[in-house]
Amino acid sequence: MKKVITAQFVVLLVGVLFAWTNFTWEVIYWLRNLACPFGCSLFGRPVNPFLTPCFYGALFFTAAFVLAAVLFKKSRGGQAQE
Repeated sequence: MKKVITAQFVVLLVGVLFAWTNFTWEVIYWLRNLACPFGCSLFGRPVNPFLTPCFYGALFFTAAFVLAAVLFKKSRGGQAQE
């Protein structure tokens, strides 16, 4: 079970880093008033990045990662007591 929890932790960590990196690029392009080349612009016009699915995905990935981190910490703490 510890391997599954560790794998979940790592996968969500990579997902969080990927999601926030994409969102950061969206914000940078939006602040420069440019269309985002990653598919978040609408008809070549800049779109508010806080209204895109990338932002909400990053939030949910972060929430899942926090829960996985708590689970990971508890699984590591239980190992030390045994």
